[in-house]
Amino acid sequence: MSSPAAATASVRNALYRFRHNRRGSAAVEFALIAPLFFGMLFAILETAIIFFAGQLLDHGMQQSARLMLTHQAQDSGMDETAFKTDLCNRIKVMFNCDGGNLANLNVDVKVFPPGTAITITAPVVGGNLTGPFSYSLPAVGSPNTVVIRAFYKWPLYVTGLGYDIANLNGRQRLLAATAAFHVEP
Repeated sequence: MSSPAAATASVRNALYRFRHNRRGSAAVEFALIAPLFFGMLFAILETAIIFFAGQLLDHGMQQSARLMLTHQAQDSGMDETAFKTDLCNRIKVMFNCDGGNLANLNVDVKVFPPGTAITITAPVVGGNLTGPFSYSLPAVGSPNTVVIRAFYKWPLYVTGLGYDIANLNGRQRLLAATAAFHVEP
């Protein structure tokens, strides 16, 4: 039969060996840091994708607005659906707007006569995208100023982890692009 002192020494030796054993410490430390690391990594990636999508929307908007600037939209009688389709064809690499999903894309085209103050209202009120949005083609040869805005509700995924860049309800970010010009004579 072993003595209580031997059992105490055995436990003490086991605790000493456990405390000084360094095998697996890197795995434990990584397990503690990994959630923070991956959360930050995903937040950075999502932010980069949002900025890239915003640039793509802006570039597509400039190209589609050029149709009105050069009278191509007026000459072909382009309606709002045709304009949205043209814009969607330019940005569908990253945006879910093709195949009947044009409702994801909102377009606002307003014409202002010369000397009129151009007023543009904020599209987000209380976390909701508000309208009314209008679509009116400028007259050919008129000296009017045309302001075209496009809006897309981009879904966010990392916001559930505490990184919140949403400006719309329902964990969405409103991406917007604007083009303003005078119609060519």
